[in-house]
Amino acid sequence: MAHAFKNCSNLMVTGASRGLGLQIVESLVTGGFSPGKIIATARNPDGAKELQMLAEEHQHIHIIKLDVTCQESIERAASEVEQLVHEEGLNCLINNAGINVVANLETVTADKMLENFHTNSVAPLMITKAMLPLLKRAAAKGTGMGMGIHRAAVINMTSLLGSVELYWGDRANTFKWYPYRTSKSALNMVTRCLAVDLEADGILCMALHPGWVRTDMGGPEAPLSPEDSISCVLSVIGGLTEKDHGSFLHYTGEQLPW
Repeated sequence: MAHAFKNCSNLMVTGASRGLGLQIVESLVTGGFSPGKIIATARNPDGAKELQMLAEEHQHIHIIKLDVTCQESIERAASEVEQLVHEEGLNCLINNAGINVVANLETVTADKMLENFHTNSVAPLMITKAMLPLLKRAAAKGTGMGMGIHRAAVINMTSLLGSVELYWGDRANTFKWYPYRTSKSALNMVTRCLAVDLEADGILCMALHPGWVRTDMGGPEAPLSPEDSISCVLSVIGGLTEKDHGSFLHYTGEQLPW
């Protein structure tokens, strides 16, 4: 269903300078099903050399500076996005930017918890809130057309490690990362809250686990390549309908427990 992106006029992805965010941009522009405009954000656009090269080759990629932990930066980015999308609004927001602060019970501190929560949980909410007028504008143009990226959608990139239900039994002795796991659990609840509040506006909201991927964050032992992960991720996003509103999906499309 990746071809559905042809019906998505404007898409924004955060954390696009590297890793999965960069792969999302690259896969969209090279896959023959690119949205009309791709708005790629980076904390340091000048240092995002690979993203800059893609933008030089594909004129519909627009790079915007965004520090997801800075409210002033978020508001400034929202203003820049509005200047790009105009009356069309924003059809798809992919909250991808994230960090992993590794700390177990012995090493965890309040500062480490707050650092991970700010980027992984608070930032997606604040960014969605700032982009909400543009998402509503796009959704209003598709009234009566169901839900999906052809209208307006918020995709929060989360993790299986944030599932409370799955962290038990045999799984309980793996990845004892207090800051990261709890920040993704919080993001999952943010997603459900947004789904409740945005449903009346026709804005689809869901959480998506991209798999364990060989990126700077995932490490070299991860079984998935960025290309394989994002190929599946884009297929899932492209096929989203109202039945997926408020859901937590695996990159294969399987429903996951919260």
